[in-house]
Amino acid sequence: MLLQSTITCPHCGAAKTESMPTDACQFFYQCGGCGTRLKPKAGDCCVFCSYGSVPCPPIQENGKSACCG
Repeated sequence: MLLQSTITCPHCGAAKTESMPTDACQFFYQCGGCGTRLKPKAGDCCVFCSYGSVPCPPIQENGKSACCG
């Protein structure tokens, strides 16, 4: 299981590798480039699933039917 994911801002293209929590979802992420507060896209459980290079640990383990929490 991968515990790091590179989040890319859809507004400015800034990218940063972050550690993903294994016990909770990350619903918000503040872009270091433009300051935009990112939220998950509709149907995604967290910002890593929406904007990351690697989906969150629960999705990695259990597929799309998994729910963070």
